[in-house]
Amino acid sequence: MYNYTYNYTRDKIIAYMEKKYYTIKQAAKIIGVTPLTLRNWDKNGKLKAYRHPINNYRVYKPQQLELFLRKMDISREKKKRKKIDIYYI
Repeated sequence: MYNYTYNYTRDKIIAYMEKKYYTIKQAAKIIGVTPLTLRNWDKNGKLKAYRHPINNYRVYKPQQLELFLRKMDISREKKKRKKIDIYYI
């Protein structure tokens, strides 16, 4: 079984972000999911991939991945903030 949980340091993420496009495997490592998950997200529209013009492989732009990760962090924060206070009278 593959372990796709990676703890990238800020320097490694910045080095990755200097590239113009990422392969599906590289994008999966950055996000922390499997390549199959990215394929499913592409089919479902959650994270659409660009296509390489010559070989039609899925590729991802660094800005696209950064925006997606920010959205995921924001949604996690919103879930943490949802608390219900119950008062008894």
